[in-house]
Amino acid sequence: FEMWNNMNPKEKENLMVMGFEGSANKIGVGILKGDGTILSNPRRTYITPAGTGFQPKLTAQHHRENILEIVKEAMDEADIIPSQLSVLAYTRGPGMGAPLTSVAVVVRMLSQLWGVPVYPVNHCVGHIEMGRLVTKVDNPVVLYVSGGNSQVIAYSANRYRIFGETIDIAVGNCLDRFARVINLSNDPSPGYNIELLAREGKQLVDLPYTVKGMDVAFSGMITSITEIANEKISTGEVTKADLCFSIQETIFAMLVETTERALAHCESNEVLIVGGVGCNKRLQEMMEQMLQQRNPPGTLCAMDSRYCIDNGAMIGWAGLLGFVENGCQGVPLSETDCTQRYRTDEVLVTWRD
Repeated sequence: FEMWNNMNPKEKENLMVMGFEGSANKIGVGILKGDGTILSNPRRTYITPAGTGFQPKLTAQHHRENILEIVKEAMDEADIIPSQLSVLAYTRGPGMGAPLTSVAVVVRMLSQLWGVPVYPVNHCVGHIEMGRLVTKVDNPVVLYVSGGNSQVIAYSANRYRIFGETIDIAVGNCLDRFARVINLSNDPSPGYNIELLAREGKQLVDLPYTVKGMDVAFSGMITSITEIANEKISTGEVTKADLCFSIQETIFAMLVETTERALAHCESNEVLIVGGVGCNKRLQEMMEQMLQQRNPPGTLCAMDSRYCIDNGAMIGWAGLLGFVENGCQGVPLSETDCTQRYRTDEVLVTWRD
């Protein structure tokens, strides 16, 4: 349990990892040194027409068409050759089956061509460890909000424990579905376009506020706001901006409430926000306001789109931590599988005290 913590800085600096992320519509490859230096982190996004989502088969095709180009780009930017790599880390899950598999196949191929071991990574743990690396925070309460996941998390006894989560759809999925209702562009992302349009909203529309203890639910909200949009936008009673403003305010208030409750339980005063929705400025602002009202005031640890949104570096860093704890050994290729269901608290986090 002490391997990572007992390594000296020089030993860490000599390690190098290439991380592969492709669990949803982003395909990314990141290269890091063992001291946490990010050498490169390119990615591509599969963007579909307004009013549509992304299907697993077509998303996987996008990843297959782009991944080798991104690998070359990452290596050129980092100015390295394959023999310098200690390990290849990839997203095992959770995520969409076809995109996950398309990336894992390439990682297995490169492992055999280059003679570099492979280490599988939990996507959620990748987000958390990237946040801890970038913000330098040690032991925060984590709000993990993305297209497929919504969880309030805290570390205890070598696990990232889930204190609360969505009981139906994720935050990002709710926002994406609403963007399709009002035909917002998916470029660069529907959530970002909702955030921009929400700044023009002037009317707070009443929407279902569903908090059940530490858990939240969003399916009723998307049903309600869809009915309102279909009935009232055409009559001028509400605007698209009003609805963007309203859905953000309601969802983010729910998330801030449950996060504050976790802070009280854990006796913590630091919040780390990770996941694609985490780079939303309004969510960060509301969380900051809550933290400043605490006694003593708390600290918000937030990131921008480079590290909140799915990227290869986050998988690389979490993979390197696990690889070292595994005695600097990868896993057999027969165990380099993928799974769509892989909970955050299933991972034994041996690199933390």
